[in-house]
Amino acid sequence: MSGSPAGAAPHHRPAPPVRQAPKTVVLDGARLRQASIALHHGDKALTATLAQLTAQADQWLGQGPWSVMDKPQTPPGGDKHDYLSQAPYWWPTQPKTADNPWGCPYVQKDGVRNPDVDTITDHDGRGKVFTSVYTLTLAWYYTGRAAYAEHAAQILRTWFTDPATRMNPNLDHGQIIPCKTDGRAIGIIDFSQQFTDVLDATAILDTGAPGWTKSDHAGMQSWYGDFETWLGGTFAADEANAANNHGTFFDMQLAALQLATGHRDLARQTVIAAKAKRIDPQIAADGGLPQELARTRSYHYTTFDLLALTRLADIGRHVGVDLWNYRNPAGAGIKQAVEFLLPAATGRAAWAYPELEFQRFAASDVVRAAADAGDAKAKAAVPLLEAPPGGDLWPLRPAAEQLDPISG
Repeated sequence: MSGSPAGAAPHHRPAPPVRQAPKTVVLDGARLRQASIALHHGDKALTATLAQLTAQADQWLGQGPWSVMDKPQTPPGGDKHDYLSQAPYWWPTQPKTADNPWGCPYVQKDGVRNPDVDTITDHDGRGKVFTSVYTLTLAWYYTGRAAYAEHAAQILRTWFTDPATRMNPNLDHGQIIPCKTDGRAIGIIDFSQQFTDVLDATAILDTGAPGWTKSDHAGMQSWYGDFETWLGGTFAADEANAANNHGTFFDMQLAALQLATGHRDLARQTVIAAKAKRIDPQIAADGGLPQELARTRSYHYTTFDLLALTRLADIGRHVGVDLWNYRNPAGAGIKQAVEFLLPAATGRAAWAYPELEFQRFAASDVVRAAADAGDAKAKAAVPLLEAPPGGDLWPLRPAAEQLDPISG
C-alpha cells in the first residue's frame, strides 16, 4: 500500500512562487506576474503550458555554454573575440581548390541556404545562447528551480562578460561574403532578430535569481551600452536605413536597448519615428507587405517583418506610444498586416505568393499578438491557429517569436 505514513501530512509539490513584475522591454512584466499568481493557485491550463516550457528548459540544462572563441576561424580583423558569420544565401561558382579555397566568385540565391555557413560556429552558437537563456530564465521565473537560473547566468557570462570567452560588442564581421566583403551592416540582423529575448531574460534574472549577482547585472549593462553605442556608428547606418524587414528589426533592437539602458526618451523617439519610417512605406492598403511578398519565401518573410513590428509595438507600450492602432496614409497598419495573413494562417485558404517552404504555424504568434492588442479578426482566428512543434507557449511568454527556422 502506497501513500504517506500514518499521521503524516500528504506530500505535495510546492506551489510555484508568486514573482514580482520584471522590468522587461518587450514582454509585459505585469502579465508575467499575473501568470505566476495563476500558477501559484493551480491554474490547470497554465500548468500544462508550464510543462511544455520546462520540458524545453530541461533540454537546455545539459547544453552550453557557448563562446565566440569556439569557432575555428579568426575574423578578418584579427580578433577572435569578434563575432563572425557568413551570408546564408550566397554560393560559390567555382570548384574549391588550393588556389581558390572559397570557390569564388560568389552569387546570391535568394532563400536558398548555403550549408557552408555552418562551418563558422558563431551564428549557431548565438542562436543557442539567445534561445536557451530566454527559455531557462522563464522556466526559473515560473518554477523557482535554481538550476534554470544558474545555467542561464553561466551561459550569459560565457558569451558576454567573461574576459577569456566574451564577444566584443560589435558585428563588424557579420554575414561576410567570401572574396567580396569582410562584413556587412546587413549582418546586424543576426542579432536584431532575437536579441530582445536576452534583454528580457536579464531583466527577469534581475528580480532575484539565484546565481545572478550585481556584478553580472553591471557586466551585462556595460555590454548593452557599448553595443548601443556601436549601433549608432557609421558601420550600422546602412542597416538603420534599410527599407525592408532589416530596417524594422534595427529599430526594434535599438529601441529595446535604449529602454534597457535607461534611455527611455530615446526609445520613445525611435518608436515614434517608426510610424513614418517603417509602417508608412512597408504596409500596402490591403495589409500586404510588398517587399516581403516579392521574396522566394514570402510567407516566412512577411511573418518575420511582422515579428519586428509587433515587438516594436510592445516596446511602444512601455514608453507610451501606440503603434498598434496607427494607420498609414494608405489606411493600413500592423493590425491590417496581420489580418492579411489570416486566411493562410488559419488554413482557410492557400497562400497565394511564392514560398519555398510553407509552414502555417509561422504566423501563429503574430496573430496572437494582434488578438491581445484588440484586433477582433485576429482574436476570432486564434482557435484555428496551428501550434508550433514545441507547443504554444504564448500564455507564459506573450510576445511574438519567429516560430519557423530563421535563415538570415
